[in-house]
Amino acid sequence: MKDIYKRWDLLQIVFSLMFVSIMILASFWVVQPFILGFAWASMVVIATWPLMIRIERWLWGRRSLAVLVMTILLILVFIIPAAILVNSLLENSGPIMAWVSAGHFSLPQLEWLQDIPLAGNKLWYAWHSLATGSSSTLLAKLQPYVGRTTGFFFAQAGHFGRFMLHLGLMLLFSVLLYWRGERVSHGIRHFAFRLGSHRGDAAVLLAGQAVRAVALGVVVTALVQGVLGGIGLAIAGIPYATILTVLMILSCLVQLGPLLVLVPAIIWLYWSGDTTWGTVLLIWSCVVGMLDSVLRPMLIRMGADLPMILILSGVIGGLVAFGMIGLFIGPVVLAVSYRLIWVWVHEVPAPSQDPDDVLEELAELDIIPSEAKE
Repeated sequence: MKDIYKRWDLLQIVFSLMFVSIMILASFWVVQPFILGFAWASMVVIATWPLMIRIERWLWGRRSLAVLVMTILLILVFIIPAAILVNSLLENSGPIMAWVSAGHFSLPQLEWLQDIPLAGNKLWYAWHSLATGSSSTLLAKLQPYVGRTTGFFFAQAGHFGRFMLHLGLMLLFSVLLYWRGERVSHGIRHFAFRLGSHRGDAAVLLAGQAVRAVALGVVVTALVQGVLGGIGLAIAGIPYATILTVLMILSCLVQLGPLLVLVPAIIWLYWSGDTTWGTVLLIWSCVVGMLDSVLRPMLIRMGADLPMILILSGVIGGLVAFGMIGLFIGPVVLAVSYRLIWVWVHEVPAPSQDPDDVLEELAELDIIPSEAKE
């Protein structure tokens, strides 16, 4: 009886679980400010690890030099665009609002609206009433719609300080992970192997493939489209090309595409009478806009074969859930979950029996009514 009591000491089990749970919660509470930054850094390092190894070989096997080069690249890709965007917004928001409020902003007449069948006259009258009003009247009419739209962006801007903090933590953790990447990778695989044996180890490797696929397919495509679109804007003489390039990259990251920025620029060129550069930018925009349909699937399949609807849902859901940093975390979470579930399902072969035969067998066993088969 004494041996049984020692073997099944309920209080010892309860207190052990309580102690372990308290330690886990306390540890999570302590590291909570660093979780998103570390997760972001992990994604960046996993995606760019082959590049870092290649740079290390070019630099005579010196890990320190390779880490320095990768740090400079991360600053060029993440830190500088964010700083340019903030600086441009601060410098240009005031003059733009003063220019609009001073009455220098006017809308085109669009006389061709009258030629539209049935609703042409009504459309032209509504547009004419809007266009002939003063800037203050125009702003008053657009205020309800602008308020709803800008409300979302100001809500996201409220998280900008936190975003910059995570950006700095991402850079710091990336340097540490680049420096000790093999040791960290081995430790994670060891922990996963302890949890789930060979299946746990395979889950970590599949997660790495999914992270690399998302980084290549989403981020690289957005950077390529944004930079090429920005080059077209600068050549065409569009003002504020730098801030428009950064906005275009963000637009591509949220899967809205570069045309959200390029189309208004084309309209502005034609409106100002510069039809030559407007046509050039129109052709260039068609090339840049269609680039993602070719480049993104190719890059995603270099890491893992993932459906595009999964990437799109992850980007939008991550933006809503986590703010700007969710652009990177959302698709990775869905991609990793998808790959793990896909592997788990395919550990057994798919059913080969005809559905009608299965329903007939169930009906014979009185598991389902015979009418359900029909």
